Amino acid sequence: MINSIENVAVTGGTHGNELTGVYLVKHWLSHPEEVKRPSFLTELHFSNPSAIDEIRRYVDQDLNRQFNIEDLNNPDLRGREQQRAKYLNELLGPKENPRIDFVIDMHTTTTNMGTSLIFNSGDPLEVGMAFYIKQHMPDAALFYNPSDRLQDNFLRSMGRLGGLVIEVGPIAQGLLNYQVYSDVQTAVMHALDYLELRNTGQDIPLPQKMEGYRFLKKIPLPENAEGEIDAMIHPNLQNKDYQAINPGDPLFITLAGETIPYDGEQTVYGAFINEAAYYDRHIGLSLMEKIQISLEGQHS
Repeated sequence: MINSIENVAVTGGTHGNELTGVYLVKHWLSHPEEVKRPSFLTELHFSNPSAIDEIRRYVDQDLNRQFNIEDLNNPDLRGREQQRAKYLNELLGPKENPRIDFVIDMHTTTTNMGTSLIFNSGDPLEVGMAFYIKQHMPDAALFYNPSDRLQDNFLRSMGRLGGLVIEVGPIAQGLLNYQVYSDVQTAVMHALDYLELRNTGQDIPLPQKMEGYRFLKKIPLPENAEGEIDAMIHPNLQNKDYQAINPGDPLFITLAGETIPYDGEQTVYGAFINEAAYYDRHIGLSLMEKIQISLEGQHS
């Protein structure tokens, strides 16, 4: 079998205050044998050195929102992260025909999401990798966020054949926690093992379907007339990522203590509930629907 994967990038520090990925890249640069696989080359990259140095999510703009094709080709975008995205496009890309075949981007969250495997296409390569990791880490959640690769603005989309975001929490920004560190490390090892098995034509027994979640939309925190946050996540919902939210369930509670219920008509599931990193955009949570994810790409 001809190898379809030749170059893999493992990236950390896309957000400079998510130290787990940063320190895993540091560790693997000192112990490259851990990420080495015979059939492909594994590259290690610090995504956003300026933000890492300042232990900040970003300096000017969120780097993980700068990778759609129009922005990469727009010379007028000159912020720190916009310029960094253009550099990474030269290093890993160009996006229209990337040098890198697959990107594994390491992230952490302040929310109670455990290990989440975030992928954006129904391609059997991406789905199969997520299934393979979940087989070895049964508590991991499959998070499907469909998008076109060229229009996708996440770093993961720089892979010619796709990418995977490994998101683990809860952990506070700017901290290390060994359990979170270990979970990210383990997931990356399984991802690399999967690519090696696939490259070398070995049998990878996977189920045809697994339960997972499809992203629907982000829900803003309520604001007052001046555009200031005037409510927060309701205590009944706090830390309840991937649990059902039914019509009428408490969603927010105002500063005055008034409950604001979920006013949708269908049962949904929350993710990134009360994510600290989203307060700059006044985002309270994401809503998901539970689906059966198919290895062949027909998710329902």
